[in-house]
Amino acid sequence: MDIYKSKVSFFTGELSKINTKYNSISLLRLLSIFLFLTAIYFYIQKSEGFWIILAVLFFAAFLVLMRIHSRLSFQRLLKKALVQINQDEISFLKREKIPFENGVEFQDFHHPYAYDLDIFGEHSLFQNLNRTATFIGKKTLANQLLTLNDNDVILENQQSIKELNQKIDWRQEFLAFAKVSQDNQSSYEALLKWNKSSGSDLSKTAIVLSYVFPALFLATLIAYLITDNTVFLSCSSYVFVINLMFLGKFFKRIQSEITSAENIDKIIAQYGLLVKKIEDEKFHSQKLIDLQKRLQFKSANASTHFKKLSELFSRMDTIANLVTATVFNGTFLFNFHVLKSLLKWKKEHSEALEDWLIVIGEFEKLNSLANFSYNNPEFAYPELNTDFKISFSNLSHPLLNPETRVGNDTHFYSQSFMILTGSNMSGKSTFLRSLGVNMVLAGVGSVVCASEATIHPLPVLVSMRLSDSLSDSESYFFAEIKRLKQIMDALEQKPAFVLLDEILRGTNSDDKRNGTIEVLKKVIAKKAIGAIATHDIEVCLTTNDYPEILSNNCFEVEIKDNDLHFDYKLRDGICRNKSATFLMKKMEII
Repeated sequence: MDIYKSKVSFFTGELSKINTKYNSISLLRLLSIFLFLTAIYFYIQKSEGFWIILAVLFFAAFLVLMRIHSRLSFQRLLKKALVQINQDEISFLKREKIPFENGVEFQDFHHPYAYDLDIFGEHSLFQNLNRTATFIGKKTLANQLLTLNDNDVILENQQSIKELNQKIDWRQEFLAFAKVSQDNQSSYEALLKWNKSSGSDLSKTAIVLSYVFPALFLATLIAYLITDNTVFLSCSSYVFVINLMFLGKFFKRIQSEITSAENIDKIIAQYGLLVKKIEDEKFHSQKLIDLQKRLQFKSANASTHFKKLSELFSRMDTIANLVTATVFNGTFLFNFHVLKSLLKWKKEHSEALEDWLIVIGEFEKLNSLANFSYNNPEFAYPELNTDFKISFSNLSHPLLNPETRVGNDTHFYSQSFMILTGSNMSGKSTFLRSLGVNMVLAGVGSVVCASEATIHPLPVLVSMRLSDSLSDSESYFFAEIKRLKQIMDALEQKPAFVLLDEILRGTNSDDKRNGTIEVLKKVIAKKAIGAIATHDIEVCLTTNDYPEILSNNCFEVEIKDNDLHFDYKLRDGICRNKSATFLMKKMEII
């Protein structure tokens, strides 16, 4: 946390300096305009060339100050973003708040584990990991948390995350650029829609005329200025109108190219700055190098192509200004030529554009996971195997308070499936979620909340906390049956890591017991690894029939000083203590 505090102090000082410069430049800019107008006034009064020279100088100074002001304005935004980034990390590590987007829009109740393991939503895994600021970054991180990578990809991600872990300054600057972009889903989708849209090419006749008419206008205007013959002036006027009529034929096409693209030039410019940050950095891990290479296109960097596209959209914005559009198009068919360049850019770069955005998303995803690793140096990168061996030392849930969370050692070999017992509040569900969340983290290449881990990456299938689906007219029980069917179907395809918590709650005790035992037998017959939590002791007796596959583990509760004491430590065997009767007696319910 000290590093974040020192950065807040440093960037706050930098921001203060920039604010001082910014305010000074603002005053000078105002003064230059005042002096420009004063010089114009005296020129009108005295008709002396000295004043017009001063007016030109003051206006030139105004233009220079405008550029400096614009640069300082951007630097202000950047420093503000950097201050906020570090303040957010401090608040997060102090557990005061989680100031990051929770990704609730990516929630999928039909996904094998997303809802059960709190991947999205308030206080979710996504919200704790998320250090993205573009829509593509957020989407890439969300998709990654729902997907298991191949072992090779996991190892590549681990190496990339380890490298980015050490690049805290670069990571924060990259995030600051992304924040300044103010990118959102509508802007991202508008750009993709434009990129994928296709239309007929401009005809060769139209292109030839787009040069002929402006040339004709310029020729007649020059002829008038040289000869002072009003006939040429009339011709110029006619050509001016013809140019506007010519542009009118393409007005709808221009509108269709820039529709829903408000401020898109600024966002594209920021995309360009993001890829420039990637292009200019030196990377060593193979995945980061490969991502960086994808930003090379036609002997130029993606940042150069983004800059060109941003300029084209910015120029096209002049169509919305009636006076500017009339003058520029009546003389030189300005917007037609911008349209031609825009269509040419799209034709040459459409395939590459989406890939560049994917690279931005990948870096934001990896930066988020690197930040998670940086904030938790005690967490371990799991070792991978292909022998179906899974074990954790000091396993816990990464979202629990590090000062109070309790770790447990557990392994799934040689016995591959655990029957877990324990009274309510003893830690069974938290332990199952710890297993699930850490398997998800391991499957994306992240560190896990354990001091050591050995993992055979497997798909995670969970039935722990399903919601009634009122829109589908489903009860909890039927939703659970559908989830169990989903798990069985998935196990037909390949082995998986399965977590079941008190299944079949919506039926009578005999039916529940028998059904649970049969589900357990079928799951282990399909080579699943994992755990099932139950309160039914008879389910635990199934280990007698499958001693090489099943094991009994439990969380116990002790009664000390007439109160319940939970130590949340995993033990071998079947739970013996009963807390429900004690609690009801203590609260005088029975």
